[in-house]
Amino acid sequence: FSAIKDDMMNAGANWVDEEVVVDGNLITSRTPADIPAFSREIMRALE
Repeated sequence: FSAIKDDMMNAGANWVDEEVVVDGNLITSRTPADIPAFSREIMRALE
């Protein structure tokens, strides 16, 4: 969520504001509204 953006960036995170972000084996998303895109990416990774 954007409420923690500044804290994350100050801690060294690379903030990406997209529905789904894939970094190696890590697949993540922002909010519950992104679940459809997140699910599609999980399915793609499992193929």
